[in-house]
Amino acid sequence: MSAELSPPGPRDDRLDDVGRLVVRCPDRPGIVAVVSGLMADVGANIIDSQQHSSDPVGGTFTLRLEFFLADLAARRQQLEGALALLGQQWQFTWRLTEAVHRPRLAVFVSRTDHVLQELLYRVRAGDLRAEIAAVVSNHPDLEPVARAAGVPFHHVPVTPETKAEAEARALELVGDVDLVVLARYMQIVSADFCSRFPERLINIHHSFLPAFVGANPYRAAHDRGVKLIGATAHYVTPELDAGPIIEQEVARVDHRATVEDMRRIGRYVERQVLAQAVTWHVEDRVIVDGEKTIVFA
Repeated sequence: MSAELSPPGPRDDRLDDVGRLVVRCPDRPGIVAVVSGLMADVGANIIDSQQHSSDPVGGTFTLRLEFFLADLAARRQQLEGALALLGQQWQFTWRLTEAVHRPRLAVFVSRTDHVLQELLYRVRAGDLRAEIAAVVSNHPDLEPVARAAGVPFHHVPVTPETKAEAEARALELVGDVDLVVLARYMQIVSADFCSRFPERLINIHHSFLPAFVGANPYRAAHDRGVKLIGATAHYVTPELDAGPIIEQEVARVDHRATVEDMRRIGRYVERQVLAQAVTWHVEDRVIVDGEKTIVFA
């Protein structure tokens, strides 16, 4: 096992020539036809297609295609040229990726390991096609977890007085990653940090906000007799916990649940919600649309 990279999941040769295309433009008749026609002209076979219009009159149209094209890597430049020309004619923006590509992730943590463990497991199992390039933490507690998975661990202490320097150091350590995941990282990142990763910075938190704030929300929720425990994964913006939501889930509890029961259930929900959000992101299934998202699940 490499000491520098998390081990990749099982290889799937069927993805070698599979591509993903996301198109966005003002809605009008004929968009699907012209994009499908382009794919047919280059010899691509569309294997999955999803679309959404924000409003049939004057709205924004979003199209996500998965397609098979023999020798995709070698023919990508040809396809990009055709898309660029068509995009000018139809005023659409587009993003093309190859399914075989593994985005590089940096995971930021504090002391709790449940969501980090879930991400590490899914990468190792091949359920999450990504590479965890680094784990960064303001505490040293989870270094054994990262090291056991073969992932570099960086301890960057943070105090109110050193926050700016700590963020600069963390950015230097993670380098040019495709996505940053705040996996129960108990620090508020700055607006400058957010600006480095637009629509590429995902956070997870319990869904008691804004009713139960503070250091012990599960105790407060228990004392009020809540019946639902949830979690929210969202893109991070400078406005605290207000970025576009990617995924949410809840679990029901009743009067028999202790505070520790609620924490345990909360950990389970957080693991599932964050891992799902990250998976959808790396598969190009999430499109930010203003203050919300379109998720082609």
